[in-house]
Formats: sequence, C-alpha cells, structure tokens
Amino acid sequence: MLILVVVLGGLFVAADRVALSYAQSKAAEKIQRSQGLADKPDVSIKGFPFLTQVMDKKLDEVTVTFTGLQTTSDSGSLRVAELTADGHGVHLGGDLMSGQVNSAVADTATGTALISYADLSKTASNGITVSYGGQDSNGKGRLKVTGSVELPLVGTQQVSVMSHVVIKNGDAVQLHADGMPSIMGISLPVSAEQLVRQQTDFGGQLSGLPKGIKLDSAEATPDGLRVSLSGTNVKLG
Repeated sequence: MLILVVVLGGLFVAADRVALSYAQSKAAEKIQRSQGLADKPDVSIKGFPFLTQVMDKKLDEVTVTFTGLQTTSDSGSLRVAELTADGHGVHLGGDLMSGQVNSAVADTATGTALISYADLSKTASNGITVSYGGQDSNGKGRLKVTGSVELPLVGTQQVSVMSHVVIKNGDAVQLHADGMPSIMGISLPVSAEQLVRQQTDFGGQLSGLPKGIKLDSAEATPDGLRVSLSGTNVKLG
C-alpha cells in the first residue's frame, strides 16, 4: 500500500510539473501576442501544486520578464532593456491550459525596469548623451549628461553636468542637473543656465507598461537606469 501511495504521488508530481511547463509556455505566447512583442517573455509560475491553482483560477505568484520592451515617452519611443514584474494573487480569466486566457490580473505586483544609457540618450535632443556618472557623496548613483550648447557671447560649448532622476506623478522620469559647470573658469549666468537645462534636463511620461504599474523610484547604476515599480490590480497580460 505504501509503495502504491509513493508511486501515485510521484506520478502526480510529474504530471503537475509537465502541466506547469506547458502552461508557462502557453502564457508566454499569449502575452507576446497581446502585447505585440518581438521577443517572447519569460513566465515563471510559483507554488505547488500547480494544478489545484489552475482549478481555482488563482495563481499564488507569477513572475514575467520582458526584454526589449518598447514604451513611449513625450519625446518618442523608449526601449526598456529588461522589465521584471512579480505578481501575487493572480486571478485568471479563461482557461490557462488551453492558452485561452482572457486576463491575468495580480492583486499586487512589484518589479524593476532597466533602461540602458544608449536608449536613454536616444530620447534626448541635439546629440546629448547620457552615461553613468559614479556616486555622489551619499553613495547614490548619478548620471553624466554631455552635449554641445549654443551660449551667448562664447558660442557653441561642450558641457557636462551631473544629474539625478526624479519620478513625476508615478508614470514619468525626469533628469535634473545638480549644478552647472563653469565656462572658461566663469560661472554661467542664469540666462545661460536656462539654455543648458533646456538641453540636459529632459525626460517624459512612459506608457506601454503593464496596466496598474506605477514608477516608485529610479537610480543610476553602472548597467543603466534602474527603476523600481509597484502596483495593485496589475494586468500582467
């Protein structure tokens, strides 16, 4: 009897894992189609057993990782190199096993998005480039924004400023220079500073992220701009 229980238990676990693998693949295909993605996302469904979660149409935890996600900003398209969303209490509409899922909504979700400096530079104007600027005195990462600016009396000058990123209204990132460089040893007047900031202080609203997600904070890292996200009633796909 004990041997039979062990055998049946092993068969159930094997069937559960096969069903899980199949469902994760189907879910990834569904999200790719619904979001119009060039690359299939990675979907990882947590919790055991999986089959009982499917019958309840509620998954304990689902992690979806997108690569090369195109969002839009005020200044145009912005590519997010990688976005990971970790949803808890994911309610399913439809049949996951057949791939006919109409909705997947998480009670709560957290995540991170990574934007490369090359992609961030593409949203700037007039050849402005963005790179990692190291850490400030408090150990927080900064951005280095470099470009040519036309200034009164002195003409076109190459300037670099150290900037930090602020989150606006939960859906926008904005670069803001911490200070202005001097030109030929002379501090810039207010009028010239405004001209510099018109080039170096930029950003925009992001759309195209999973619905229900908001931006919490952002920090410059050697790998790129890393943004923390969270939300409730988040549509994963």
